[in-house]
Amino acid sequence: MTDSGPVRWGVNLPLPARELTAHRGTIEALPDLGYTDVWTGEGGGIDAFTPLAAAAAWQPRLRVGTGVVPVFTRGPGILAQTAAGLAELTEGEVLLGVGASVPAHTTALNGGTHERPLARVRDTVRFLKRALHGQPVGDGYETLSAPGFHLGFTPERPPKVLVGALRPKMLGVAYDDGDGAVVNLLTAEDVPRVIAAGGGPRPDKETVVKLFVCPTTDRAYARRAGRGFLGWILNQKPYHAFHEWLGRGEELKESHDHYVLGDRARAAAALPDELVDALWLHGEPAAVRDRIRAYLQPGVTTVLLYVATTPELHRAPGSLPALLAELRPA
Repeated sequence: MTDSGPVRWGVNLPLPARELTAHRGTIEALPDLGYTDVWTGEGGGIDAFTPLAAAAAWQPRLRVGTGVVPVFTRGPGILAQTAAGLAELTEGEVLLGVGASVPAHTTALNGGTHERPLARVRDTVRFLKRALHGQPVGDGYETLSAPGFHLGFTPERPPKVLVGALRPKMLGVAYDDGDGAVVNLLTAEDVPRVIAAGGGPRPDKETVVKLFVCPTTDRAYARRAGRGFLGWILNQKPYHAFHEWLGRGEELKESHDHYVLGDRARAAAALPDELVDALWLHGEPAAVRDRIRAYLQPGVTTVLLYVATTPELHRAPGSLPALLAELRPA
C-alpha cells in the first residue's frame, strides 16, 4: 500500500517460456496469486490487443491495459473502437495506454513517420477521452482529423486513457489531459522526481510503474539478457533524453557513442553493471521481491511486472504461477 491506497499488481503478456495458447491456466489463476491486472506492450512480437481479448474472456475479473500502443501506428478511431470492444468483454477496467514509442518502432510496425510526438499524443488522448465518453470528437486537433467519427455507443465503464511518459511535457499530457501515466526504465530513486515532474502525486490519477525482472540466480545470464535489451532501448532518442534528464548522460556516453557508430554489441557492453542491475532486476526471487518493494512510493497505483525468460523457467515452465506469487510483495 502507498499513500494513494492499495497498489494493484499486474503482469505483462505474453508470459515467458510459453506460447499464448498455453496462457489460460495462469491467467485464470492470477487473482488467487494476488494479481489484479494483465498488460501488454507493442513493439516486436505479438500485437497488444489480442492477448488482452483472450485474457478478458478467460478471467473477466482482471483489469486489462496497454502499456503502451504507439499513436502513430493506428488511427484514433480504431483505438477507440478496440478499447470499447475490450470494455464489453471484461468485468474489470480497461486502461488504454498510448504513447509516442520510439521512431524505430513506428517505422518497423507500420512504415509510418514519427513527427511532432508530443502534439500527436496530446491530440490522440483528447480525441479518445471524448470518443469513449460519447462526446463529439470535433476537429480542433493539430495532428489528426476524424471529425465524423462517432463510436455509436458509450461503454458502461469507459476505458481510462493513460500515456506512456518520461519527461515533464509528456507527463503533463498524461496527468492533465489523460487519466495518468505509464512509466518504465527507471530506478526506485527516480520515481519521486518523475511523479513530481507531472505535478504529482495526484490521488485522482493512475501511475503505472513497469518493471523488468529476471528472477534467476545465474547473474551472467541475467546481465547478458539485460544488456541485450538495455543496450538498444537506452540509446533510442526518447530514453536517452530521459536518462540525460535524470543525470545519467555521462554514465551512458560511451554506450551512446558506440551506438551512434552502429556498433550495438559494444554499446551494450559499455553499459555499467550498476545501471544494468538497477533497471533489469535480477537475483533469486526473494531478492527481486525486495527490490520491487522499493517502488511502492506515494503516487504509484500499479506495479506492472515484465518477467523475462530465465534458465529456470525454460527447464520448468509450469513453475511460473508459483514464481509470480513469490515475486509479489505481501
